[in-house]
Amino acid sequence: MTAGRPGGDRGQTLPIYIWMTGILLFVAFAFFAFAQAASARNGAQSAADAAALAAAQDARDELIDGLELSMGEGDDWLDWIAGDMFTGDGARGAADALAADNDSTVIAFGPAEVNGYPGFRAEIETKYTVGDSIIPGTESKHAKAHATAIIKPRCDAAPSSDPEKAVELRCDGGESIEIDPDDFDQDDLPDASVLFSVHLAD
Repeated sequence: MTAGRPGGDRGQTLPIYIWMTGILLFVAFAFFAFAQAASARNGAQSAADAAALAAAQDARDELIDGLELSMGEGDDWLDWIAGDMFTGDGARGAADALAADNDSTVIAFGPAEVNGYPGFRAEIETKYTVGDSIIPGTESKHAKAHATAIIKPRCDAAPSSDPEKAVELRCDGGESIEIDPDDFDQDDLPDASVLFSVHLAD
């Protein structure tokens, strides 16, 4: 009787061992599936951020071009400094290009406003899928994400400024810039990033 117990214990332990091993394997595969999904979401968010920022940066470039052209042709150049004059005609193309660089496609795009500042909202979908996993359907599921980027003027003029005369612009960080429309040279303008900041709003 006593001699038969070790074999009986082993016989009872083996099914438990197999069962526990199965559970551990399932948990490992589940964690792997969640990691795949998280990686896809992160990639999608990076693509959305890049697309929205590209659109806003394109609009900022348009503001600089418009500011240069408006000099000496009227009194509206201060409106360009205020960031009110861009059309955003090239913004969608810039967003599409950056999304494509991140292996994604823009599926929704449009103007946006956050705290009074204009910008663009881009929604993207990855061209790649989450991949095969123990969760059904992930092999055909694409990740989606959205982002909004805004253009914020960093300089302003005193309300009493005369746009037909030299104007002193007060900029973030205490920097001061003087622009004289009657004696204007393109080199007088600082870098676009000094006049306007572009950043994600959410």
